[in-house]
Amino acid sequence: MRGAGSYPALLASRPLGQRTLAHHAQRVSVPRYDRAALTRGVVHISVGAFHRAHQAVYFDDLARRGLGDGWALTGVGLHRRDMKEVLDAQDGLYTVVTRDAGGDQARVIGVITRYLFAPHDRALVLDALADERTRLVTLTVTANGYKVDLQTGEFAGDDRVVRHDLAHPTAPSSALGLLVEALDRRRRRGLPPFTVLSCDNMTSNGVVARTAVVGFAALRDPGLADWVADRGAFPSTMVDRITPGTTAEDRAMVERTFGVRDRWPVMTEPFSQWVIEDVFCAGRPPLDEAGVQFVDDVRPYSLTKTRLLNASHSALGYLGSLAGYARIDETMADPAFAAYVEAMMDEEIAPLLPQVGIDLSAYGATLRDRFANPMVGDRLERLCRNGSTKVPGHLLPSIREARALGRPHGRLTLAVAAWCRYLRGVDDRGKRIKFEDPRAARLHALALAGGDDPRPLLADEPTFGSLGASPGFVAAVRQALRELNADGARAVVASDALADVR
Repeated sequence: MRGAGSYPALLASRPLGQRTLAHHAQRVSVPRYDRAALTRGVVHISVGAFHRAHQAVYFDDLARRGLGDGWALTGVGLHRRDMKEVLDAQDGLYTVVTRDAGGDQARVIGVITRYLFAPHDRALVLDALADERTRLVTLTVTANGYKVDLQTGEFAGDDRVVRHDLAHPTAPSSALGLLVEALDRRRRRGLPPFTVLSCDNMTSNGVVARTAVVGFAALRDPGLADWVADRGAFPSTMVDRITPGTTAEDRAMVERTFGVRDRWPVMTEPFSQWVIEDVFCAGRPPLDEAGVQFVDDVRPYSLTKTRLLNASHSALGYLGSLAGYARIDETMADPAFAAYVEAMMDEEIAPLLPQVGIDLSAYGATLRDRFANPMVGDRLERLCRNGSTKVPGHLLPSIREARALGRPHGRLTLAVAAWCRYLRGVDDRGKRIKFEDPRAARLHALALAGGDDPRPLLADEPTFGSLGASPGFVAAVRQALRELNADGARAVVASDALADVR
């Protein structure tokens, strides 16, 4: 339901919980299905804002259509206990608010009927995963959680976390350790494996998930690995919904506008898309009834989204941060940045994408409208996180293809140079930038070591692979970095001097 002004005084705000749903139904859309009667058949690992605004909403739609039994969710947290504290206090309920120029619309999601925090509830998490009623496990653990080199496709069996979980198989600390231990228990009990459904922003994320789980299992028990490879399923997916982090102002707005005292609501946009490869091993949820597309091949959809949306997010994030902007809508309100991202999409990225019936010009225009939505106001610091996986996953593939074809890629290269500059930790005015990356210390040191010379950073094999040794690419990044250092991000973007780099 849409909010229009403040909540009427005669309907005072109340905390969100099962007992207050009837009260909140006067102002927001609430679950009217019997939550207690739903059987849980899905475990989601790493419940964050995106999962709560995306996958959980689709499963909530199923429940509202009377199709949710067997598909209710057990949420699992890996790192933040505070999410469990909030959801437990609210009986698993939370509010999703979609925001655009037409106003705010709120609904309460009720399909997460149990929440577990893995570090403290490890035995219960393993029991839930090994339960015969669990048919699907969904993941939003970020690319780093799979321990797979996205360039070589190799599983990092020597990773510290992997080594720990192999040494302590019944007390794993990672998503992979939990999955493999649960699959081993299922095999020993004569139960089939569950489908593993990655919802992370990676091309061929199902292949990555299979490589990770089977690779981990092989180090533990080759027979287990063969069983998972033969009988399991790892569909690839494409997921899309812009979901910024929740602020104290957002919480106050939800209480003021809708009368809901929700300690952790989710703000998002009206647009949502979920495309899934139609490969399941333990029954397929009827998500097509809720708007999900089941297809034979997700790659064209995933590639289009990753190359256009995610690459543009990264480019605008690094360049906009250097220029002093804090949000993507502010960045898009600057004509220089709006023109830059439009040209990058239309002239550098779209010509490299396969023709599969997607109107790329219209898709790009929709993306730019979404970026410019001031009601969502996605923060650039969120878009800039984990650049060591986003840059090689979202920007470099287009640059490699463009170089092979002799096509222009100057704006993409500028985005890479902006990341190199961003890693120094200060913007164009000397203001400190706080950046988050699992490899932050090493990357920061490499960025500082080079000054105007990006070669120390470009030589980082896990990020750039062989591209970092290409003289032409190195020269182009060096030129862009020098211009950024001399003139600042906005001036370089406005000049479009690098547009003809090939």
